[in-house]
Amino acid sequence: MFLTERKTKGEIMKRMIVHCGVDSIQLALLEEGKLVEYAAERSQKRGLVGSFFKGKVVNVIPGMQAAFVDIGQKKNAFLYIDDLLHPHLEKQPKQKPLITELLKPGHELIVQVVKEGIGNKGARVTTHYSLPGRWLVYMPNAGYVAVSKKIGSEEERLRLKVIGEELRTEEEGLIIRTNAEHAGSEAIQEDLTLLRGRWNTILSKSDTGISPCVLHHDLSMVQRLMRDVYSPETDELIMDSPEQAKEAADFLATMLPGESPNIVKYKKDSPIFDFYGIRQQLEKDFLRKLWLPGGGYLVWDTTEALTVIDVNTGKFTGRDNLEDTVYLTNLEAAREIARLVRLRDTGGIIIVDFIDMNSEEHRAGVLDTLEKSFKGDRTQHHILGWTKLGLLEMTRKRIRNENVVTVSE
Repeated sequence: MFLTERKTKGEIMKRMIVHCGVDSIQLALLEEGKLVEYAAERSQKRGLVGSFFKGKVVNVIPGMQAAFVDIGQKKNAFLYIDDLLHPHLEKQPKQKPLITELLKPGHELIVQVVKEGIGNKGARVTTHYSLPGRWLVYMPNAGYVAVSKKIGSEEERLRLKVIGEELRTEEEGLIIRTNAEHAGSEAIQEDLTLLRGRWNTILSKSDTGISPCVLHHDLSMVQRLMRDVYSPETDELIMDSPEQAKEAADFLATMLPGESPNIVKYKKDSPIFDFYGIRQQLEKDFLRKLWLPGGGYLVWDTTEALTVIDVNTGKFTGRDNLEDTVYLTNLEAAREIARLVRLRDTGGIIIVDFIDMNSEEHRAGVLDTLEKSFKGDRTQHHILGWTKLGLLEMTRKRIRNENVVTVSE
């Protein structure tokens, strides 16, 4: 279903704006009017993360407990021994074996990319296979069921776990996703059937393919976002390419049969990113010095080892009480840092130098605000808390290279 104007279906919670250029596709995600994600992908070249390959071991390094695997890319992929053992910790040997006991040069195996190559390093791969669907993540050999911790109701978590245990075979593993909250068992079973079929196709291709070769490409950037966060009742997808809009509608019809997707074909004369203010916002959000709405500012420095964010009061004078002024600036900074980390797709170690606070209550309030502001982030992250030097320390999983703005016409 296509629309030239938005359907009246209540307030739009998320707006996905997609610009389809000559050689690239760019995507911006707005939540409640705020830009929270940006990504770009070459039209003819998708990222490797999530894709499956039939690879060949070219070198085994005992001292690193790792192997290098040729998957047909410019650089060989890196396979660590922990990614070679059984995915269920309870089924791993008590004494970790030497990798030379498990792999030899020339050995062929199916691997899945879990991390893009960065700099001089090749991609990182695993044999802990996972195929994400709308409602669950299918792990063909994991042997357990887990439920997303973001589902707060223990009763609902138990219901979903029971459904997962009833549907899986003994060797299969399932992670029930946050999207599955209140979903029926039939919908979950349909998702499982689809993912099982996809895995069987990968196995069949591996049986006949000559290594190194591609067995399965992950979904495109736009399709992944639709799968993970799109809700037809509250969200809107706006695209400036009729062909891509039709592909998106076909994909949604397969993923959410019976639903009426809210897809808008953008037809105005001005570029789509200009019309929605995306270009201007990106230019501000990727600067080294970033102003906060209240007058404070952030200084954002990224090194190979970590990202350091410095918070300053700037023009914000606040109230008569200095401690309150500092606290309000830090609260605003915490909310903005969570948005910018997600937007820039910053990964690795992140250190935030908030303005010094004397009140433990205020420190706890800033930490709580930061944790709540990160709840919408789908990338695995862990907020460790305050160091002895009064710095805020956190980590975020680095899957792809950090975003660089390349907005095209």
